[in-house]
Amino acid sequence: MSPLDPQADVAELTAVNPVTEAGRMAPKEYDAVLLASFGGPEGQEDVIPFLRNVTRGRGIPDERLEEVSHHYRANGGISPINAQNRALKAAMETELAARGIELPVYWGNRNWDPYIPQTLQAMYDAGHRKVLMLTTSAYSCYSSCRQYREDIGMALTETGLDGKLEVDKVRQYFDHPGFVEPFIEGTAAGLAEVRDRLASAGTPEAPVHILFATHSIPTRDADAAGRSEGEPREFEQDSAYVAQHLATGAEVIRRVEAETGVGAPWSLVYQSRSGAPHVPWLEPDINDAIEELAGQGVKGIVIVPLGFVSDHMEVVWDLDTEALETCANLGLTAIRVPTPGTHRKFVTGVVDLICERTAANNIADRPHLTRLGPWYDVCRPGCCANFRGEKPTIAGADTTVGTGHDPYPAAGQAAL
Repeated sequence: MSPLDPQADVAELTAVNPVTEAGRMAPKEYDAVLLASFGGPEGQEDVIPFLRNVTRGRGIPDERLEEVSHHYRANGGISPINAQNRALKAAMETELAARGIELPVYWGNRNWDPYIPQTLQAMYDAGHRKVLMLTTSAYSCYSSCRQYREDIGMALTETGLDGKLEVDKVRQYFDHPGFVEPFIEGTAAGLAEVRDRLASAGTPEAPVHILFATHSIPTRDADAAGRSEGEPREFEQDSAYVAQHLATGAEVIRRVEAETGVGAPWSLVYQSRSGAPHVPWLEPDINDAIEELAGQGVKGIVIVPLGFVSDHMEVVWDLDTEALETCANLGLTAIRVPTPGTHRKFVTGVVDLICERTAANNIADRPHLTRLGPWYDVCRPGCCANFRGEKPTIAGADTTVGTGHDPYPAAGQAAL
């Protein structure tokens, strides 16, 4: 395996973008922060309209949407993600204020109120002109990075703010200490608890396995993750998305073993598959993996939601309900580790990520815990390609077609 070299091929970008060494953008005088997320329904009457937004353009009838709404219905029609984003926004504001950093934090969603276009308009109306965006997705793939860049590009175009409001994006932070260290703490605690439970049951030496869980994506999107036009790279399992999870998981295990002297075998598994059955997605599914481990004699399972920032619906349903039920049905002792949420280290890390990019209160160092980082501020041409059709995009070096703009537009301007 040859990990992505963050020093490679920067010269082409530096000629047209304010990018310094290792794919960095030069610090700017940002005047606001945008927390961008997926969004979710907040009542039973919101469920179908929300699912229409998520599946927009696919022609899926409401009857089919109702069939897949059960996990929201079972939770009163409420996704936890909005409350969690409100809590994260408040925690970010508190941390910024504690550091004396005067940057207001706005919140906008891809699929539910507050929507990104309206949020951008509100920011512009309030006098903001340079915005730094942080998303609640840490890894590299179409839905975790490029789609957010498209959301902003389309919103700037739709609102008429392209060229008036500049929006840049914080780097993908899968291996930033602020994201990883809460998982190190949680994995160590979860492993200790499972072993204590097994000891209490009279089986202290029973085999335990750690499952790092993340959202499955189509294999075509996984293959395109982190790859750029004319820049062949090699990643473990031929995907930056997979490689980033494996590298981060390996670091979590290394730290847990170093700090506690205790470890366990581990593997990467996937969850929350959707879409047409004939389209291949990343595997193995977590429930299939649990059944296989049980057949191998494993008695304890530690589930680490490594792919997620907070305990949203894919965590509380797919893991806390379905995966833990699978464990219970097989007689396995199991625990699910917390996500970073508003953990102090995560909030501090998020503000550190913001300070990497600001001219004032700048943090020049870019900590990263794997050989894959630090990831780029500006995505390479064609990175995490959209196979569904080209859309306006920000924070990347995507070739512009038929706009009269520079073929590598400055990050923050919409490109086609």
